[in-house]
Amino acid sequence: MNSSLIAAGRRHSLGLRADGSVVAAGTGTSGECQVEDWDRVVAVAAGNVHTASNTGRSHSVGLRADGTVLATGWNGDGQCDVGSWRDVTLVAAGWRRTLGLAGDGTVLAAGRLREGAADVGPWREIVGLACGDWHSVGLRADGTTVAVGNDRRGQCAVDPWRDVTDVAAGYLHTVGLIQDGRVLAVGDQSAGACDVAAWEDVVAVAAGSYHTVAVTEAGWVVAVGSNNAGQCDVTDWREIVAVAAGSTHTLGLRTDGTVVATGNNGHGQCDTTGWKAIRVP
Repeated sequence: MNSSLIAAGRRHSLGLRADGSVVAAGTGTSGECQVEDWDRVVAVAAGNVHTASNTGRSHSVGLRADGTVLATGWNGDGQCDVGSWRDVTLVAAGWRRTLGLAGDGTVLAAGRLREGAADVGPWREIVGLACGDWHSVGLRADGTTVAVGNDRRGQCAVDPWRDVTDVAAGYLHTVGLIQDGRVLAVGDQSAGACDVAAWEDVVAVAAGSYHTVAVTEAGWVVAVGSNNAGQCDVTDWREIVAVAAGSTHTLGLRTDGTVVATGNNGHGQCDTTGWKAIRVP
């Protein structure tokens, strides 16, 4: 749901340690990796955006145990202006946008207003969130879903979904995990990121720009979609409890608190081998 123990953005990765501190990998050219002084954090999110020549900047978000929110990095549209937020239980980050789930089931938004991805004011009884590049997805307590923003490839066509327990959003597609362990997907079909109909026994999902990743009950990982940078090379991963998908890289959290990574490492975003004691579910 884009607020997790690990997070992957455009050119950086985040990990939440068991002691509430946060570790980052990547160049952090916009300050998105400046998280070394964060403490008492219970979840992290990374602003993700598809890889293009004009999309290098990103931001990072941290949710503290007291319901306040931290943010660092690119703030061109006010996506890091979350210091006044209170009673937040979940955070999600997209391109130029941050969402926060309040304790009463409503949703806060900061950042870019164009495309309508921040038009979440009417949402009620929300329990989960996900941010794509230009669209936002909400999971309601009754297992239904809602989406707003750019729908040019049908990525917001989630109204018919039922019994959903988790959601994820990529550049132009949306993924939903349903109660029986199967996965739904809508949106752009060109890269194969929506080819999830055969998946079974899934317990968690993540969406990158053009790929989709899932963890199975057995702790294995499956992936579909673009593999131009090796971001789908996850078939040998074992004992995984969580995954995160960046623009063109993928992270996996092991049961022992270490993190594996694959895909584009042009900015050091996959340099997670030294990470230890990352919090596990």
